[in-house]
Amino acid sequence: MSGSSPEATTEPGDGAAAPPPDAEQDWAAAKAFYDSLVSKRPRPPKPQHAITVAVSSRALFDLVEERRIYEEQGVEKYVQYQQENENVTLKPGPAFYFVKALEHVNARLCELYPDDEERFDIVLMTNNHAQVGVRLINSINHYGLTIERFCMTGGKSPVGYLTAYLTNLYLSADSEKVQEAIEAGIASATMFTANKDVSYSDTELRVAFDGDAVLFSDESEQIVKEQGLDRFFEHEQLNENKPLAQGPLKGFLEDLGKLQKKFYAKNERLNCPIRTFLVTARSAASSGARVLKTLRSWGLEIDEALFLAGAPKGPILVKIRPHIFFDDQMFHIEGAQKLGTIAAHVPYGIAQKYHKSS
Repeated sequence: MSGSSPEATTEPGDGAAAPPPDAEQDWAAAKAFYDSLVSKRPRPPKPQHAITVAVSSRALFDLVEERRIYEEQGVEKYVQYQQENENVTLKPGPAFYFVKALEHVNARLCELYPDDEERFDIVLMTNNHAQVGVRLINSINHYGLTIERFCMTGGKSPVGYLTAYLTNLYLSADSEKVQEAIEAGIASATMFTANKDVSYSDTELRVAFDGDAVLFSDESEQIVKEQGLDRFFEHEQLNENKPLAQGPLKGFLEDLGKLQKKFYAKNERLNCPIRTFLVTARSAASSGARVLKTLRSWGLEIDEALFLAGAPKGPILVKIRPHIFFDDQMFHIEGAQKLGTIAAHVPYGIAQKYHKSS
Protein backbone atom coordinates (compact mmCIF):
# COMPACT_ATOMS: atom_id res chain seq x y z
CA MET A 1 0.00 0.00 0.00
CA SER A 2 0.98 3.63 -0.20
CA GLY A 3 2.15 3.76 3.38
CA SER A 4 4.83 1.13 2.96
CA SER A 5 8.29 1.45 4.50
CA PRO A 6 11.04 3.76 3.19
CA GLU A 7 13.02 0.91 1.69
CA ALA A 8 10.12 0.35 -0.72
CA THR A 9 11.83 2.41 -3.39
CA THR A 10 14.92 0.21 -3.38
CA GLU A 11 13.20 -3.10 -4.10
CA PRO A 12 11.20 -3.68 -7.31
CA GLY A 13 7.45 -3.95 -6.80
CA ASP A 14 7.36 -2.74 -3.19
CA GLY A 15 5.23 0.23 -4.26
CA ALA A 16 5.42 3.76 -2.96
CA ALA A 17 7.92 5.43 -0.67
CA ALA A 18 7.09 6.57 2.85
CA PRO A 19 5.78 10.15 3.11
CA PRO A 20 8.09 12.98 4.26
CA PRO A 21 8.00 13.62 8.05
CA ASP A 22 5.76 16.67 7.80
CA ALA A 23 3.43 15.19 5.18
CA GLU A 24 0.93 13.78 7.70
CA GLN A 25 0.61 17.13 9.51
CA ASP A 26 0.32 19.10 6.27
CA TRP A 27 -2.28 16.71 4.89
CA ALA A 28 -4.28 16.78 8.13
CA ALA A 29 -4.53 20.57 7.99
CA ALA A 30 -5.47 20.60 4.31
CA LYS A 31 -8.00 17.80 4.76
CA ALA A 32 -9.62 19.49 7.77
CA PHE A 33 -10.31 22.54 5.61
CA TYR A 34 -11.38 20.41 2.66
CA ASP A 35 -13.77 18.34 4.79
CA SER A 36 -15.49 21.51 5.96
CA LEU A 37 -16.58 22.14 2.38
CA VAL A 38 -19.77 20.54 1.13
CA SER A 39 -19.69 18.69 -2.21
CA LYS A 40 -21.55 15.81 -3.82
CA ARG A 41 -18.49 14.85 -5.89
CA PRO A 42 -16.40 11.92 -4.68
CA ARG A 43 -13.23 13.07 -3.00
CA PRO A 44 -9.85 11.46 -3.57
CA PRO A 45 -8.63 9.38 -0.64
CA LYS A 46 -5.74 10.36 1.56
CA PRO A 47 -2.59 9.42 -0.41
CA GLN A 48 -1.08 7.48 2.48
CA HIS A 49 -4.11 5.18 2.54
CA ALA A 50 -4.74 4.93 -1.20
CA ILE A 51 -3.50 2.59 -3.89
CA THR A 52 -2.25 5.26 -6.27
CA VAL A 53 -2.31 4.43 -9.98
CA ALA A 54 -0.54 7.04 -12.10
CA VAL A 55 -1.61 7.04 -15.75
CA SER A 56 -0.14 9.06 -18.62
CA SER A 57 -2.43 11.00 -20.96
CA ARG A 58 -1.43 8.78 -23.91
CA ALA A 59 -2.29 5.67 -21.89
CA LEU A 60 -5.66 7.03 -20.78
CA PHE A 61 -6.69 8.55 -24.12
CA ASP A 62 -6.05 7.92 -27.81
CA LEU A 63 -3.61 10.69 -28.73
CA VAL A 64 -2.09 9.11 -31.83
CA GLU A 65 -3.03 12.01 -34.13
CA GLU A 66 -1.94 14.58 -31.58
CA ARG A 67 1.38 12.79 -31.15
CA ARG A 68 1.90 12.86 -34.93
CA ILE A 69 1.38 16.64 -34.95
CA TYR A 70 3.87 17.03 -32.10
CA GLU A 71 6.53 14.93 -33.85
CA GLU A 72 6.06 16.44 -37.31
CA GLN A 73 5.22 20.09 -36.54
CA GLY A 74 6.64 20.73 -33.09
CA VAL A 75 5.35 21.63 -29.67
CA GLU A 76 3.82 25.03 -30.53
CA LYS A 77 1.58 23.59 -33.25
CA TYR A 78 0.71 20.70 -30.95
CA VAL A 79 -0.40 22.99 -28.12
CA GLN A 80 -2.31 25.18 -30.59
CA TYR A 81 -4.12 22.11 -31.98
CA GLN A 82 -5.06 20.93 -28.48
CA GLN A 83 -6.41 24.35 -27.55
CA GLU A 84 -8.43 24.64 -30.76
CA ASN A 85 -9.93 21.21 -30.11
CA GLU A 86 -10.34 21.37 -26.37
CA ASN A 87 -14.10 20.81 -26.65
CA VAL A 88 -13.57 17.70 -28.81
CA THR A 89 -13.68 14.67 -26.54
CA LEU A 90 -10.67 12.39 -26.74
CA LYS A 91 -11.31 8.72 -27.50
CA PRO A 92 -10.39 6.03 -24.95
CA GLY A 93 -6.77 4.86 -24.86
CA PRO A 94 -5.36 1.49 -23.74
CA ALA A 95 -5.64 2.17 -19.99
CA PHE A 96 -9.14 3.69 -20.17
CA TYR A 97 -11.19 0.57 -19.40
CA PHE A 98 -8.77 -0.46 -16.68
CA VAL A 99 -9.31 2.92 -15.01
CA LYS A 100 -13.09 2.57 -15.39
CA ALA A 101 -12.88 -0.83 -13.68
CA LEU A 102 -10.81 0.63 -10.83
CA GLU A 103 -13.46 3.26 -10.28
CA HIS A 104 -16.18 0.60 -10.20
CA VAL A 105 -14.25 -1.15 -7.42
CA ASN A 106 -14.05 2.18 -5.58
CA ALA A 107 -17.81 2.65 -5.84
CA ARG A 108 -18.41 -0.81 -4.33
CA LEU A 109 -15.91 -0.13 -1.54
CA CYS A 110 -17.60 3.19 -0.72
CA GLU A 111 -20.93 1.38 -0.39
CA LEU A 112 -19.48 -1.13 2.08
CA TYR A 113 -16.98 1.15 3.84
CA PRO A 114 -18.18 4.76 3.47
CA ASP A 115 -15.58 6.16 5.88
CA ASP A 116 -12.62 4.08 4.69
CA GLU A 117 -10.00 5.60 2.38
CA GLU A 118 -8.27 2.35 1.41
CA ARG A 119 -9.16 2.40 -2.28
CA PHE A 120 -7.75 3.39 -5.66
CA ASP A 121 -6.70 6.94 -6.45
CA ILE A 122 -6.08 7.70 -10.13
CA VAL A 123 -3.51 10.40 -10.92
CA LEU A 124 -2.98 11.80 -14.41
CA MET A 125 0.81 11.89 -14.74
CA THR A 126 1.84 13.55 -17.99
CA ASN A 127 4.59 15.64 -19.54
CA ASN A 128 1.91 17.65 -21.35
CA HIS A 129 1.88 21.42 -21.05
CA ALA A 130 -0.64 23.01 -18.72
CA GLN A 131 -2.42 24.63 -21.70
CA VAL A 132 -3.45 21.13 -22.81
CA GLY A 133 -5.03 20.46 -19.43
CA VAL A 134 -8.42 21.91 -20.41
CA ARG A 135 -8.96 19.29 -23.11
CA LEU A 136 -7.88 16.51 -20.73
CA ILE A 137 -10.24 17.80 -18.03
CA ASN A 138 -13.13 18.10 -20.49
CA SER A 139 -12.60 14.53 -21.69
CA ILE A 140 -12.31 13.17 -18.14
CA ASN A 141 -15.55 14.91 -17.17
CA HIS A 142 -17.27 13.72 -20.35
CA TYR A 143 -16.68 10.10 -19.36
CA GLY A 144 -17.53 10.68 -15.70
CA LEU A 145 -14.08 9.67 -14.47
CA THR A 146 -12.98 10.68 -10.98
CA ILE A 147 -9.44 11.95 -11.58
CA GLU A 148 -8.76 14.97 -9.41
CA ARG A 149 -4.99 14.89 -9.09
CA PHE A 150 -2.94 15.94 -12.11
CA CYS A 151 0.80 16.29 -12.66
CA MET A 152 1.59 18.15 -15.92
CA THR A 153 5.30 18.77 -16.32
CA GLY A 154 5.50 20.89 -19.49
CA GLY A 155 7.78 18.68 -21.55
CA LYS A 156 9.88 17.34 -18.67
CA SER A 157 9.77 13.73 -17.54
CA PRO A 158 7.17 13.27 -14.78
CA VAL A 159 8.92 10.19 -13.38
CA GLY A 160 10.60 12.18 -10.63
CA TYR A 161 7.17 13.03 -9.21
CA LEU A 162 6.02 9.40 -8.90
CA THR A 163 7.53 8.94 -5.45
CA ALA A 164 6.11 12.27 -4.23
CA TYR A 165 2.65 11.14 -5.35
CA LEU A 166 3.17 7.82 -3.47
CA THR A 167 2.63 5.88 -6.68
CA ASN A 168 1.92 2.15 -6.48
CA LEU A 169 1.57 1.58 -10.24
CA TYR A 170 2.59 3.71 -13.22
CA LEU A 171 1.18 3.14 -16.70
CA SER A 172 2.50 5.01 -19.72
CA ALA A 173 2.76 4.73 -23.49
CA ASP A 174 6.40 5.89 -23.28
CA SER A 175 8.74 2.92 -22.81
CA GLU A 176 11.69 5.11 -21.80
CA LYS A 177 9.77 6.68 -18.92
CA VAL A 178 8.54 3.25 -17.82
CA GLN A 179 12.12 1.93 -17.83
CA GLU A 180 13.17 4.93 -15.75
CA ALA A 181 10.39 4.25 -13.24
CA ILE A 182 11.22 0.52 -13.02
CA GLU A 183 14.82 1.42 -12.26
CA ALA A 184 13.54 3.72 -9.49
CA GLY A 185 11.77 0.72 -7.92
CA ILE A 186 8.23 1.68 -8.95
CA ALA A 187 5.90 -0.92 -10.47
CA SER A 188 5.47 0.26 -14.06
CA ALA A 189 4.44 -0.94 -17.51
CA THR A 190 4.19 0.32 -21.08
CA MET A 191 0.63 0.19 -22.42
CA PHE A 192 -0.22 -1.27 -25.83
CA THR A 193 -3.59 -0.93 -27.54
CA ALA A 194 -5.33 -4.12 -28.65
CA ASN A 195 -5.63 -4.69 -32.40
CA LYS A 196 -9.28 -5.74 -32.09
CA ASP A 197 -12.22 -4.20 -30.28
CA VAL A 198 -13.54 -6.42 -27.51
CA SER A 199 -15.98 -5.85 -24.68
CA TYR A 200 -14.79 -5.69 -21.08
CA SER A 201 -16.62 -6.46 -17.86
CA ASP A 202 -18.35 -3.46 -16.30
CA THR A 203 -18.74 -5.17 -12.93
CA GLU A 204 -15.44 -7.02 -12.35
CA LEU A 205 -11.86 -5.74 -12.52
CA ARG A 206 -9.82 -8.47 -14.22
CA VAL A 207 -6.04 -8.31 -13.98
CA ALA A 208 -3.78 -10.96 -15.54
CA PHE A 209 -0.13 -11.36 -14.58
CA ASP A 210 2.76 -13.30 -16.03
CA GLY A 211 4.88 -14.97 -13.34
CA ASP A 212 8.64 -14.78 -13.84
CA ALA A 213 10.06 -11.23 -14.05
CA VAL A 214 6.59 -9.80 -13.31
CA LEU A 215 5.25 -11.16 -10.01
CA PHE A 216 8.50 -12.98 -9.28
CA SER A 217 12.15 -12.16 -9.92
CA ASP A 218 13.83 -13.33 -13.12
CA GLU A 219 16.16 -15.81 -11.37
CA SER A 220 14.48 -18.86 -12.92
CA GLU A 221 14.15 -17.21 -16.31
CA GLN A 222 17.90 -16.59 -16.28
CA ILE A 223 18.48 -20.33 -15.98
CA VAL A 224 16.17 -21.05 -18.92
CA LYS A 225 17.93 -18.48 -21.12
CA GLU A 226 21.48 -19.42 -20.13
CA GLN A 227 21.38 -23.14 -19.25
CA GLY A 228 18.33 -24.55 -21.00
CA LEU A 229 14.97 -26.05 -20.10
CA ASP A 230 16.14 -29.29 -18.50
CA ARG A 231 18.43 -27.44 -16.09
CA PHE A 232 15.52 -25.10 -15.29
CA PHE A 233 13.20 -28.01 -14.41
CA GLU A 234 15.90 -29.52 -12.20
CA HIS A 235 16.54 -26.19 -10.48
CA GLU A 236 12.85 -25.59 -9.76
CA GLN A 237 12.33 -29.04 -8.28
CA LEU A 238 15.43 -28.73 -6.08
CA ASN A 239 14.23 -25.32 -4.87
CA GLU A 240 10.51 -26.10 -4.70
CA ASN A 241 10.26 -25.07 -1.04
CA LYS A 242 12.40 -21.93 -1.43
CA PRO A 243 10.19 -18.92 -2.26
CA LEU A 244 11.09 -16.98 -5.36
CA ALA A 245 12.24 -13.41 -4.84
CA GLN A 246 9.65 -10.75 -5.60
CA GLY A 247 9.28 -9.10 -8.98
CA PRO A 248 8.16 -5.56 -9.85
CA LEU A 249 4.38 -6.26 -9.83
CA LYS A 250 4.23 -8.29 -6.62
CA GLY A 251 3.26 -5.19 -4.65
CA PHE A 252 0.30 -4.44 -6.91
CA LEU A 253 -1.02 -8.00 -6.60
CA GLU A 254 -0.68 -7.57 -2.85
CA ASP A 255 -2.70 -4.34 -3.02
CA LEU A 256 -5.44 -6.09 -5.01
CA GLY A 257 -5.47 -8.89 -2.44
CA LYS A 258 -5.96 -6.46 0.43
CA LEU A 259 -8.98 -4.96 -1.28
CA GLN A 260 -10.39 -8.40 -2.06
CA LYS A 261 -10.23 -9.27 1.63
CA LYS A 262 -12.31 -6.21 2.44
CA PHE A 263 -15.09 -7.66 0.28
CA TYR A 264 -14.65 -11.12 1.82
CA ALA A 265 -15.02 -9.57 5.30
CA LYS A 266 -18.49 -8.37 4.27
CA ASN A 267 -19.47 -11.85 3.00
CA GLU A 268 -19.00 -10.66 -0.61
CA ARG A 269 -16.50 -13.28 -1.79
CA LEU A 270 -18.83 -14.57 -4.50
CA ASN A 271 -19.66 -11.01 -5.54
CA CYS A 272 -16.16 -9.56 -5.31
CA PRO A 273 -15.47 -7.04 -8.13
CA ILE A 274 -11.77 -7.99 -8.38
CA ARG A 275 -10.45 -11.15 -10.05
CA THR A 276 -6.78 -11.99 -10.56
CA PHE A 277 -5.15 -14.40 -13.00
CA LEU A 278 -1.69 -15.94 -13.29
CA VAL A 279 -0.97 -16.73 -16.94
CA THR A 280 2.45 -18.34 -17.16
CA ALA A 281 4.43 -20.24 -19.78
CA ARG A 282 5.65 -22.57 -17.02
CA SER A 283 4.68 -26.24 -16.95
CA ALA A 284 2.58 -27.20 -13.94
CA ALA A 285 4.02 -30.61 -13.08
CA SER A 286 7.63 -29.69 -13.88
CA SER A 287 7.89 -26.21 -12.36
CA GLY A 288 4.49 -25.06 -11.05
CA ALA A 289 4.75 -26.07 -7.39
CA ARG A 290 7.38 -23.47 -6.56
CA VAL A 291 5.22 -20.70 -7.97
CA LEU A 292 2.17 -21.70 -5.93
CA LYS A 293 4.21 -22.20 -2.77
CA THR A 294 5.82 -18.79 -3.24
CA LEU A 295 2.41 -17.11 -3.40
CA ARG A 296 1.35 -19.06 -0.31
CA SER A 297 4.50 -17.95 1.56
CA TRP A 298 3.64 -14.35 0.73
CA GLY A 299 0.10 -14.80 2.05
CA LEU A 300 -1.31 -13.99 -1.39
CA GLU A 301 -4.11 -15.66 -3.30
CA ILE A 302 -4.53 -15.78 -7.06
CA ASP A 303 -8.06 -16.50 -8.28
CA GLU A 304 -7.06 -18.47 -11.37
CA ALA A 305 -3.67 -20.01 -12.25
CA LEU A 306 -3.08 -21.09 -15.84
CA PHE A 307 0.11 -23.02 -16.62
CA LEU A 308 0.53 -23.14 -20.41
CA ALA A 309 3.74 -25.19 -20.77
CA GLY A 310 5.00 -22.92 -23.53
CA ALA A 311 1.72 -22.63 -25.45
CA PRO A 312 0.67 -19.18 -26.75
CA LYS A 313 -1.02 -16.96 -24.18
CA GLY A 314 -3.24 -15.04 -26.63
CA PRO A 315 -6.09 -17.60 -26.93
CA ILE A 316 -6.31 -17.98 -23.14
CA LEU A 317 -6.40 -14.21 -22.68
CA VAL A 318 -9.27 -13.97 -25.19
CA LYS A 319 -11.27 -16.16 -22.82
CA ILE A 320 -10.27 -14.15 -19.73
CA ARG A 321 -10.75 -10.70 -21.30
CA PRO A 322 -8.62 -8.89 -18.72
CA HIS A 323 -8.67 -5.13 -18.45
CA ILE A 324 -4.88 -5.40 -18.39
CA PHE A 325 -2.31 -8.17 -18.89
CA PHE A 326 1.25 -7.70 -17.57
CA ASP A 327 4.16 -9.56 -19.21
CA ASP A 328 7.90 -9.01 -19.51
CA GLN A 329 8.35 -10.51 -23.00
CA MET A 330 7.34 -8.56 -26.08
CA PHE A 331 6.37 -11.62 -28.13
CA HIS A 332 3.70 -12.42 -25.53
CA ILE A 333 2.57 -8.78 -25.60
CA GLU A 334 2.33 -8.82 -29.40
CA GLY A 335 0.48 -12.14 -29.42
CA ALA A 336 -2.03 -10.81 -26.91
CA GLN A 337 -2.49 -7.60 -28.89
CA LYS A 338 -3.30 -9.43 -32.11
CA LEU A 339 -6.20 -11.26 -30.48
CA GLY A 340 -7.68 -8.21 -28.77
CA THR A 341 -6.06 -8.08 -25.31
CA ILE A 342 -4.82 -4.81 -23.83
CA ALA A 343 -1.28 -5.65 -22.78
CA ALA A 344 1.29 -3.90 -20.60
CA HIS A 345 5.00 -4.58 -21.03
CA VAL A 346 7.09 -4.75 -17.85
CA PRO A 347 10.71 -3.98 -18.87
CA TYR A 348 12.40 -6.02 -16.16
CA GLY A 349 14.80 -8.95 -16.08
CA ILE A 350 16.94 -10.92 -18.48
CA ALA A 351 14.30 -11.02 -21.25
CA GLN A 352 15.05 -7.35 -21.94
CA LYS A 353 18.65 -8.22 -22.80
CA TYR A 354 17.50 -10.78 -25.33
CA HIS A 355 14.81 -8.46 -26.74
CA LYS A 356 17.33 -5.66 -27.34
CA SER A 357 19.83 -7.97 -29.03
CA SER A 358 17.27 -9.58 -31.37
